[in-house]
Amino acid sequence: MAKVPNLLVILSDQHQSRAMSCAGHPVAQTPNLDDLAARGTRFTNAYTPSPICVPARAAFATGRYCHDTHNWDNAMPYTGEPRGWGHALQDKGVRVESIGKLHYRAIEDQAGFGVQHIPMHVHEGRGMVWGSIRKEDERVYHKDVRMMGDYVGPGESNYTQYDRAVTDRTCDWLSSAAQDDEPWCLYVGLVAPHHPLVAPHEFYDLYPLDSLPPDKLRQRDGYKQHPWLEKMSHAMVGEDGWQNEEERSSAIAAYYGLTSYMDHNVGRIVDALRASGQFDDTTIIYSSDHGENLGVRDLWGKMNMYEESAAIPLIVAPAPNAATAPRATCATTASLLDISETILDHFDADLPGDRPGQSLYAMTQTDDNTDRAVFSEYHAIGAVSGAFMLRKGRWKLIEYVGFEPELFDLDADPEELTDLAQNPDYADVLAVLKAEMRQVCDLEAVNAMAFADQEEMIKAYGGKAIAATMGAPSSTPPPKT
Repeated sequence: MAKVPNLLVILSDQHQSRAMSCAGHPVAQTPNLDDLAARGTRFTNAYTPSPICVPARAAFATGRYCHDTHNWDNAMPYTGEPRGWGHALQDKGVRVESIGKLHYRAIEDQAGFGVQHIPMHVHEGRGMVWGSIRKEDERVYHKDVRMMGDYVGPGESNYTQYDRAVTDRTCDWLSSAAQDDEPWCLYVGLVAPHHPLVAPHEFYDLYPLDSLPPDKLRQRDGYKQHPWLEKMSHAMVGEDGWQNEEERSSAIAAYYGLTSYMDHNVGRIVDALRASGQFDDTTIIYSSDHGENLGVRDLWGKMNMYEESAAIPLIVAPAPNAATAPRATCATTASLLDISETILDHFDADLPGDRPGQSLYAMTQTDDNTDRAVFSEYHAIGAVSGAFMLRKGRWKLIEYVGFEPELFDLDADPEELTDLAQNPDYADVLAVLKAEMRQVCDLEAVNAMAFADQEEMIKAYGGKAIAATMGAPSSTPPPKT
């Protein structure tokens, strides 16, 4: 029987699905991700289960929706319960370790890894507690901190330094793993291109300010934000934080620079895999926890259901020695939850319980499934109520509890310029998608559940006045390396 290939899973942070040259982006330079895509399958319609770090990563760990695990926001990290794919691999005797960002609670938790190398977890084991105060008349406003960083542009930050250390450790790990007789699973968590938007000079310089893509959907040009998003925008410093248009453009250039820096580190890791002699026997999966708005609709960060924020890159590159050749792209809607099922499938590991994900391997071998629906939800910082998304075929439905929904035809309108929810010609489509959304969960009940859990946590910390002071105001500090 042929040996099961090793599995290398690389998860970046806040990488727009379109910000790859292999995805046709006009400026993003990602030669190493392009190489992975060229020898594997790129999923063109993949999404996060929640467009913010901690809930997305808890969902990835367990293969379950946020409303199932109750990991609602960045103050409710994964603790190792419920059990996830890492535990299932350990049960099977597979060597499974992590290097880099996990954003779980603490290294002491049994989260499914035999060893966690230089892990980044939530700040002080609690995370952004202040962000759990979400009711409009109670929530905390961090107007003294600019979300994208005090400085944007070329240079080094503690995040670029951390990624360099993660990559160094990964290269060393791969060299030593060459001695293993049995297949291994290694998870690598890179933080780029997450803010602070500071990119090493050589990568920042790839993106002259006069070469950047044109702006779109700026309020100064007449765009009007959805009312739910208007309220979200008031929670943190975003578009209102730039000194001038040049600084804003520098932030965009830095984001693309960080994307190329992340790609460079992926290349270093693949080169180390080759040097160790394991390249031909290793499958690589690349993805990100969520995307980045990058100024579209005057929004920055993530935290909404538009394509820039909720869509994620996803590449499955099978071991070159694999028996079946992959197809270049797959348009079947996919999710970060499907990576969880793929890891289980790869090692034929068992994880009891019902989960919505499917193995990506099966999707690469079948025709595109336009009937498959993918779901996402958001109950975290700035959200005065829950937001929910269903993507199915050409359609995307976004629902906000207490607000009007949005409906987009992504085949005809990939930039989500025209909301069809109030158009009577699409009433039947809207009704069908709403009904399917409610097959996943009761939106109002889940919204109430999230608020109740958050209020209980805030009370346990001593009340709103104390909770409002707890947690990093923006980016989680990386560990010392």
